Amino acid sequence: MPVRFAVPDEVVRWNDLILRNPDKGNVFSSFEYAQQKKLGEYTPLYVIIDDIAITILEKKTPPLGKMWYLPKGPNVTDTKTLFSVLKQLTPFAKKHGAFVVRIESELEKATTSELEKQGLIHANPIIPNPSTITLNIAAPLDELLISLPQKGRYAIKRAERDGVSVKKVDASEKNCKIMYSLLEETAQGQFGIRNYHYFKTFWQRFEKNNNGQLFFAYVDNHVVAGAFAMVFGTKSTYKDGASIRKRTVYGASHLLQWHVIEWAKQHGATLHDFCGSPPSDEVNNSEHPLHGIGLFKTAFSKQVVDYIGCYDVVISASKYTLWKKIGERIFRRLYYGRTKDYYY
Repeated sequence: MPVRFAVPDEVVRWNDLILRNPDKGNVFSSFEYAQQKKLGEYTPLYVIIDDIAITILEKKTPPLGKMWYLPKGPNVTDTKTLFSVLKQLTPFAKKHGAFVVRIESELEKATTSELEKQGLIHANPIIPNPSTITLNIAAPLDELLISLPQKGRYAIKRAERDGVSVKKVDASEKNCKIMYSLLEETAQGQFGIRNYHYFKTFWQRFEKNNNGQLFFAYVDNHVVAGAFAMVFGTKSTYKDGASIRKRTVYGASHLLQWHVIEWAKQHGATLHDFCGSPPSDEVNNSEHPLHGIGLFKTAFSKQVVDYIGCYDVVISASKYTLWKKIGERIFRRLYYGRTKDYYY
């Protein structure tokens, strides 16, 4: 079957089609995520190749043409299928004015040499979890708790003993402002974050679709930590987490995460993705910028997974060369100057 854009009836049930993909889909390939990225001046495109649904985010980059980005896609599980999809997608992208297609499949990093032999070029990640930590949460909760590393079990029990409470809360304006304030406090001097409007609309969009939930941890009725998690099919994702800098009680964020896992299980998840960590060969490196994040997440699981990250499929070599030399830098700088937000 030729490559084609999805018809309206398929777009309406896009998430169902994504969940039927070989890798069982990814929340960052979902319809809601594509709609959210309109805020970043992407145009969502919905494409069908054989039986695989592909979410594409298009950026117009005049005079070069267009960049096509596949968030966590294509949703395949092996390089043979990947190359088959790309062989069909490339001429289709060229026909519609794209000079490059950026992929981000969750294939494991061991396959990168095969990609490079096919002429794909490694690019900086857009979704910041080229390495992540996962936890199988299929077992009953009591068995799952026993199976956690000792540090995680201790932190959860300690927080419960010291009076930490955790609640699911609505993504109201008030609660979104509280969560964003926690993010700002956590990010200060460590990493950049998007503007408040982006986060608020993200949280509210996924909550409205019943696959996102905001959580707060409290000590003496004061919010000390927050988290936003999502469930898509059988996979849950810990997207955003933050806490106050002055820790009054040990383990509040651990207990918060435990409640996230409980909620995810109730909504059919069997695998929990902590969404970002140092690479497996640097998870114990105290100098790595994500070392502190890794310490927290490895209290729940030692399973570090390294994905291939982003790769560019070059359609026009001359335009791509110009893009890498100067175009991308100019577009990013101009976009940030105009919006005070990140280009990707």
